[in-house]
Amino acid sequence: MMKGLFKSKPKTPADLVRQTRDLLIFADGGAPDTKESKRDDKMVELSKLIRELKIVLYGDSESEPVSEACAQLTQEFFRENTLRLLIICLPKLNLEARKDATQVVANLQRQQVQSRLIACDYLEKNIDLMDILVSGYENTDLALHYGAMLRECIRHQSVARYVLESEHMKKFFDYIQVPNFDIASDAAATFKELLTRHKSTVAEFLSKNYEWFFAEYNSKLLESANYITRRQAIKLLGDILLDRSNSAVMTRYVSSRDNLRILMNLLRESSKSIQIDAFHVFKLFAANQNKPPDIVGILLTNRSKLLRLFADFKTEKGSMDDFLAMAVEAAKKAGEIIRFGFYETKNVEHKGQVDLVTETDKACEELIFNFLKLKFPDHKFIGEETTAAYGVTELTDEPTWIVDPLDGTTNFVHGQVSYIYLGLCFGISR
Repeated sequence: MMKGLFKSKPKTPADLVRQTRDLLIFADGGAPDTKESKRDDKMVELSKLIRELKIVLYGDSESEPVSEACAQLTQEFFRENTLRLLIICLPKLNLEARKDATQVVANLQRQQVQSRLIACDYLEKNIDLMDILVSGYENTDLALHYGAMLRECIRHQSVARYVLESEHMKKFFDYIQVPNFDIASDAAATFKELLTRHKSTVAEFLSKNYEWFFAEYNSKLLESANYITRRQAIKLLGDILLDRSNSAVMTRYVSSRDNLRILMNLLRESSKSIQIDAFHVFKLFAANQNKPPDIVGILLTNRSKLLRLFADFKTEKGSMDDFLAMAVEAAKKAGEIIRFGFYETKNVEHKGQVDLVTETDKACEELIFNFLKLKFPDHKFIGEETTAAYGVTELTDEPTWIVDPLDGTTNFVHGQVSYIYLGLCFGISR
């Protein structure tokens, strides 16, 4: 009876934030004379608190998030400099705590308190935090975490405008081409978000910065030696120019002979994907009612070659759409297996020294293979778990499906819902 009287009261959302803030202050400055064992204990406690913040905002396998608790947490979080401390101290956290912190920051950008996005108000007063997040692409260990935070922060138009108008925009042309594929892809995703989310702000930015921006875009991205960079760049260019908000910029772009030369080179690419995306941009040059004489001359000179090239596009596009539709359907069916398997007891096997594999991995891969084989019996299949069951698969010129049925098996086994993916790729050798 007496024992129950001395139970500690459960922490409120505001308590969690205050305790987290106190430990972040310790982590940031710390006490130089603090024993290492005590410091380690405090960092472990900090990681636990950040995990608890995430659970309040996202819920867990046993409960959904409660809006009132989320509002209390959000209000306390932005009442003082907790966000600044969390961003600054991210390098001092372990990997799992960094992931949790990233998700906390992302969620808070969407939380409303009395119908206001108070995260936006805070960031407008602490806009220099964007400098830290953008520069994070220069740190291999932090790039993906800071990049994810940055994309959520630029959901706010005023914050996106700051990044667009800063010197940081020029850095993205280099970040997109760093050798590390994951970082380059993340930077490309942020770059695209900056140039597509807030229509009026983007149109204003492109009009003011047309000369240097498209000079960099053409030379560093569209003419890059890297296939992925060219592929992403021509797709994004189409998205930008075909948006009605950017009509003035589009008219200016398609009046340039140099731009047409670059597009015609992309039309000659061996990749059908690049050719098709380049074609969508090329159509804007052809449809321009006020073509400069030099562009008219180029189009007339190359008329026969262009017509032969475009005749090949119809069947290719249709078949790729069919492949994509089937891939989406297969992924949905496999996703159901993962969803139900997440809450069941898992039969875990070891694959190599560190990799894990479950019955769910195998069941997903088998379902995807069987589903796609019914539609495409002549295609080749490469699967991470059970390729041997379908015979040895060699790389050939045949259309090939590559399946990773459950990327994130370790997280799946330990009940961590984040960072679990299903990978399904399709390739045709050209």
